[in-house]
Amino acid sequence: MSTVLVLGASRGIGLEFVRQYRAAGDKVIATARTDEGLQKIAALGAEPVQLDVAAPASIGALAGQLDGEKLDIALYVAGVYSTAGAKEPPTQADFDQVMRTNVLGAMQAIPKVAPLVEAAHGRFVFISSEMGHIAGAHSSFGWLYRASKAALNMTVRAASYDYPRATLVALSPGWVRTAMGGPGAPLSPEQSVAAMRRTIALLAAPQSGAFLDHDGTPFDGW
Repeated sequence: MSTVLVLGASRGIGLEFVRQYRAAGDKVIATARTDEGLQKIAALGAEPVQLDVAAPASIGALAGQLDGEKLDIALYVAGVYSTAGAKEPPTQADFDQVMRTNVLGAMQAIPKVAPLVEAAHGRFVFISSEMGHIAGAHSSFGWLYRASKAALNMTVRAASYDYPRATLVALSPGWVRTAMGGPGAPLSPEQSVAAMRRTIALLAAPQSGAFLDHDGTPFDGW
């Protein structure tokens, strides 16, 4: 049995990670901001922890709640979407919300969580997006979101050197039918998470710092 931490598990991909890892018999600790999200987590048999990844003080308290845990797998799933393009500047409020959740939250979590992953020689996975693939950008659609995920990829790459006993990777879930991905996406959350779980299970230390697709294919020129 593995111990799995899911940061951002109130819905969509995060909640599906909880469901699948619990179904596999793993111990799961999962976070959400709201009581509704915490109830969904508890209903799946996981340990719910209230956390707002955009609030540094909230993440600071997480370390105390995880004291003594060795994490075989940690997942940073929390994310905020933005669709606007480059013909209009983002508002300060939109910029702060997207960057605080998608980047600052991960940067706050890494020093608190990565040592617990190192203790298990485990894997710390950050859910990124193909939209953060710099070489693959062909429009400005979602440019703030794109910039945040490209920044997340660099965050993971840079941090990987400080935690050599853990494997840190950025992982795209593919285009998934969630509130963020929309109804026309080709992958269901179940399919995406099943593929990512297979990829996570096969991760090896030399891949630390990489940016991978959900099936484990590396992105080039990112």
